[in-house]
Amino acid sequence: MNSNTTCTLGEFLVATQSEFPYAKGELSALLSSIRLAGKVVNREINKAGIADILGDAGAENIQGEAQMKLDVYADETFTKALRNRGEVCGLASEEHEDFIAFQDNIHANATYVVLMDPLDGSSNIDVNVSVGTIFSIYRRITPVGTPVQLEDFLQPGSKQVAAGYIVYGSSTMLVFTTGHGVNGFTLDPSIGVFILSHPNMQCPPYGNIYSINEGNYVHFPEGVKKYIKYCQELDTASNRPYTSRYIGSLVSDFHRNLIKGGVYIYPTGTKSPKGKLRLLYECNPLAFLIEQAGGKASNGLQRIMDIKPESLHERAPYFVGSTQMVEEAEEFMRKYPS
Repeated sequence: MNSNTTCTLGEFLVATQSEFPYAKGELSALLSSIRLAGKVVNREINKAGIADILGDAGAENIQGEAQMKLDVYADETFTKALRNRGEVCGLASEEHEDFIAFQDNIHANATYVVLMDPLDGSSNIDVNVSVGTIFSIYRRITPVGTPVQLEDFLQPGSKQVAAGYIVYGSSTMLVFTTGHGVNGFTLDPSIGVFILSHPNMQCPPYGNIYSINEGNYVHFPEGVKKYIKYCQELDTASNRPYTSRYIGSLVSDFHRNLIKGGVYIYPTGTKSPKGKLRLLYECNPLAFLIEQAGGKASNGLQRIMDIKPESLHERAPYFVGSTQMVEEAEEFMRKYPS
C-alpha cells in the first residue's frame, strides 16, 4: 500500500485480497462483518456513561465470572453480525459453554469458524478504562456441508488464518493479521470509517515495560518471582529497572507493549493453577499477532501456538511481547522450575 495515500479498511481488504488464504472473497467479507459489529459496540461503549448498560447483567458466564451488561450486548452484536454472513459455519465465544452452529441455508457451504472474546476487560467499563474485542478465525476441518463439530474449534493456534482485536480507547483501533504482517486501522468517528494508521506494525525486540498483576506475587511460580526481581534491579547496560505497567485489560496491555516494546505475563498460581487466560479466545489470537509483528508468545516453556487444545475454555499461562524479554522470562522459568 502507498503510505502517502489515505486507505480505508475496505480498500485495504480489496487491495490485499490476493494475500488471503484461499482468496475467494470470503475472508474479506468475514472481516467486514467484524468491522461492522465493532463499530456498533464502539457506539454503545462511547455512550455507556449516559445509558443503562453499565454494571452487572445479573448472570455469570461459563467461567463463573459476572457478566457485565456490555459483555452480553457485545456477544449478541458480534454473533448476529457473523450469523448474517454465509462464510461462517460456527462460533465459539467466551460467554457460552458450548459452540454455536450456524445451520441456515446461507451457511451450507461455509468454511470458517470464529472464536472470540466479545468484550475483554469489561469490568473496567464502569471506570472508563479501555476495553477490547479479540477474535480468531480458522478454516473448518470437517467436511463442508455437514454440521460443524467441536474438533473444528479445537485446533492449535498455528492453524489460524486470521486474528485480531479491536481496542476501544481514546481512539478505537482494529488491528489484525492474515499471516502477512500486522496492520492497524483507526476509526474516524466523523465518517464512521476505519483508516489505515499503523501499517506493518512491528514489536520492538526489546523494551522496558513489564506487565503483570503483582498483587498475586505470593502465588506465582518461583521463576516468575525471580524474573520480577530481575526486572526491578538496576542495570544501566540493559536499561533496567524496567517500568511496571499493568492496566488489567489484556487488549490494552498487549496493544501498548506491541507498539512500545515490553512483556505481558499472566502465569499459573495457587488461585489459577492452569493460568487465567483462555487459550482459544485470548492467547492464540494475540500470539498470532505478536509473532507476525516479530515478537514471541509462550506458556513459559512452550510456544503457545503449538499447544493442541483439549477443551473450548482451556486456560494457559501466558508470556507475550518483545522477543528478547519473553526469552528472558523463559530462562528464569527453566532455571527455577516449580
